[in-house]
Amino acid sequence: MPSSESAAGAATPRVFTVSELTGGLRELLEEELGRVFVVGEIGNLHRARSGHAYFTLKDADSQIRAVLFRGAAARLPFDPEEGLEVVVEGSLTVYAARGDLQIVVRSLEPRGQGALQLAFEQLRGRLEAEGLFDAAAKRPLPLLPRRVGVVTSPTGAAIRDVLQVSGQRLPSVPVLVASTRVQGRGAEREIAAALESLQAIADLDVILLVRGGGSLEDLQAFNTERVARALRASTVPVVTGVGHEVDVTIADLAADARAPTPSAAAALILPDRRALAAQLARDARRLRSAAQGRVQEGRLQLGRSRERLRGAAPHARLAERRARLSAASRGLGRGVAGGLARARSRLASQAARLDALSPLAVLARGYAIARRSADGAVVRRAEDVTVGVGLTVRVAEAEIDARVEAVRSHLPKP
Repeated sequence: MPSSESAAGAATPRVFTVSELTGGLRELLEEELGRVFVVGEIGNLHRARSGHAYFTLKDADSQIRAVLFRGAAARLPFDPEEGLEVVVEGSLTVYAARGDLQIVVRSLEPRGQGALQLAFEQLRGRLEAEGLFDAAAKRPLPLLPRRVGVVTSPTGAAIRDVLQVSGQRLPSVPVLVASTRVQGRGAEREIAAALESLQAIADLDVILLVRGGGSLEDLQAFNTERVARALRASTVPVVTGVGHEVDVTIADLAADARAPTPSAAAALILPDRRALAAQLARDARRLRSAAQGRVQEGRLQLGRSRERLRGAAPHARLAERRARLSAASRGLGRGVAGGLARARSRLASQAARLDALSPLAVLARGYAIARRSADGAVVRRAEDVTVGVGLTVRVAEAEIDARVEAVRSHLPKP
């Protein structure tokens, strides 16, 4: 006989809920596969306000969803970009809410270049577009600093190099060190704080930001936005000398001047005392020569001026005499003219008086003068003539011949 099971037919299949199925798949994937590494291109990138990033990881034939949670995203030194080919480390799981297969990304690296190099290029492009590296924003370095600040590790080779160069070139200039870590997590905050602290020191004219060479990871603190903005915000010019000659960091681009090494940075801002003394001696010689030339030229000009003054003195005296003579001539002319006028006035007055006393004037008034024709004697009295005597009578305009007919006296009788 067939068994009861056979009689009852095939066993009833187990029926799963959707949640049981997706949950079981998630457990299976996470337990069996564990950590996976997948290479693909980032697409459909979306950053949520929560800080999570969602994207698809795809190749030519397939794609899978991926999520980068906020904590993992904050640890990345670069920003994921659309179209960037990356190698993802994560765990394969099922997103139960939609039943989607996805990778929870723990870390990712750009394929073909390091994450730090990509982070460098991204930050450089963004700050450059902002104008943070513009040459017009660079401040001039002092010719002879009064004080020099140094931001670096107190135990590294960089500070020894700076102090050695300072002692050789210009030991009289004080060097003030603001100690800080120059690598490791949080080093960028310490560097920015050290830069700010030095700016409060009076008479500090320039700051050196230096460290020795190292890998890109070792120099990461100098490739951060915090340090770049601290450099541009500094009220004192900053010179960087970071790493080796081939190393170029974001800090180098943001600084007012960049030197290839810490020693070169110190030499850039501290003149060599021997070269400075030689330059001062040359300048002193040029000044003496120029002064002597000016003195000689002044003497020649003084001699020429004296000659001109000597020549000008007789001319001045002659001109003075001419002026006095001209003034005297004008005065004499005025005096003569005045005298002539007065003489003419007196002459006219005398002429008028003479004219008034002139016999002709008397005759013009109606009088006449009688003269004896025989002797021309003027007849003044009756006794001067007798009857029959011939007379010549002068009137104003003519002479009249006459003869005495009678003599009548007008005098009163005694």
